[in-house]
Amino acid sequence: MRRDLVWSGVLLMLLSPTLSGCRQAPPPPEPVRLRLDCVRGFAALSADIAAVPEVQLARAPGEPYHYYSTSDGQTSWVITLPGGAGHPAIVEQDVVEGRMVETGCAYGDTRGYNELVTYLRGLARVRPR
Repeated sequence: MRRDLVWSGVLLMLLSPTLSGCRQAPPPPEPVRLRLDCVRGFAALSADIAAVPEVQLARAPGEPYHYYSTSDGQTSWVITLPGGAGHPAIVEQDVVEGRMVETGCAYGDTRGYNELVTYLRGLARVRPR
């Protein structure tokens, strides 16, 4: 009888993930979703984007902008540097239904900003084979 009780306890521990130490993996973190709020201003919004821990910075030598992207590649931000078209400006790129959609904040020259968006759209069409 005692032996059956012991085996019942062992079986219960093996079947119970929390008791046996086999816990389920935690769910993946929610994707980063930073909303562009152009009212915050170029400096504040640029700092907000750069401060998100899950966002990676990529720099292209010779390009007058910083490029930040989420780890899943679904959202990116282009922050212009002095001398860049439309500076100061921030462009957000989101993948929506398999295509890139741009929104942004044109704090500087609107014509330069539009040139930047046109340039970024051209890059999105060029895909490596």
